[in-house]
Amino acid sequence: MTTPTDVAPVHHEHAPAPAAETPASAALVAAGDLLRALAAPVRIAIVLQLRSSPRCVHELVDALEVTQPLISQHLRVLKSAGVVRGDRRGREVVYRLVDDHLAHIVVDAVAHVEEES
Repeated sequence: MTTPTDVAPVHHEHAPAPAAETPASAALVAAGDLLRALAAPVRIAIVLQLRSSPRCVHELVDALEVTQPLISQHLRVLKSAGVVRGDRRGREVVYRLVDDHLAHIVVDAVAHVEEES
C-alpha cells in the first residue's frame, strides 16, 4: 500500500491566467511617450540623480560629467514628458522629479539589467 508521501507529485498544465484589462488607447500612447523619454542613458542617469535630491544643471553636469548643453537638452525632453519640473531660484533652475513612480521605473529597469549580467 502506498502512502501520500510515496506518490510522485502530478504536474498539471495550468490554464492561462485571465487577460488583464487593456488600458485605453490614449493611456497606452502616453505610457509609450513616457518610456521613450526615459530611453536615453543620460536621461536615466538624470532621473537617478534627481531621485536622491533636486539638482540644478551645474550639479548634474558635475555629477554626470556631461556638458551643460547636453544636460539642458535632456532636461527639456524630460520636462516635456512630465518627468521633471524646474523651479526657478534666482538665476538657477532647480529640477526635481514630478513623481516617485518615475524613479521606480528607472530603478527597476537598472536592477533588472544588473541581475541579467
